[in-house]
Amino acid sequence: MLDSLFTSASSTTESTLTVSNSLVALLAAFAVGILISLVYMRTHKNNNPSQSFALTIVILPAVISVIILLVGSNIARAFSLAGAFSIIRFRSVPGDPKDIAYVLFALAAGLACGMGYLTFGFLFTLVVCLVMLILNAIKFGQSRTTGKLLKIVIPENLDYQNALEDVLNQYTVSHDLIKVKTTDLGSLYELVYQVTTRDDRKEKDFIDELRCRNGNLNITLVMNAQPAEY
Repeated sequence: MLDSLFTSASSTTESTLTVSNSLVALLAAFAVGILISLVYMRTHKNNNPSQSFALTIVILPAVISVIILLVGSNIARAFSLAGAFSIIRFRSVPGDPKDIAYVLFALAAGLACGMGYLTFGFLFTLVVCLVMLILNAIKFGQSRTTGKLLKIVIPENLDYQNALEDVLNQYTVSHDLIKVKTTDLGSLYELVYQVTTRDDRKEKDFIDELRCRNGNLNITLVMNAQPAEY
């Protein structure tokens, strides 16, 4: 029974395309593309998915299925498959690694539809989408603590190595001083800490404590900071 899932819906090995097979493959490819796109939008972080990427996921399986239909069993045409996978290169801005996984997911679903393995293509899509939804629901791999970047300006007469230690120990699980620089013609120090705040402490109280130590100078607490912001 399981072997039938891997049996191509097209029993002929001829390179001639038929309207019925082509339409079935395209409709199946669009169906799995829409399903993958819906799961992508549901699992995207911050619930703010990219519309252009969501549309790309819908179209990509259909494009791949058409390429496979055109290649058929012709060995010479098979070399054009390398061009199909180079579509990934068109993402000019490096995105979330999960976005790249969705691109590969859509490519695989499109290949299955184009080759005629429609039942397997739908089954593969449903299983992977279900796994993605479950992993997103249980927040698999998400850190239990909150990492932030703390930038604080202090007067030059304040010992930056010890003046803030008690406050940092009270409000953070861990803290590391990663950068020190002088500012305002050397009259001030700007300290940059990588901190993991405690869940049971308020950020406002943390900042108020620091303001009392640095004479109400500038304090910045960056959420989910990128390395470039250091």
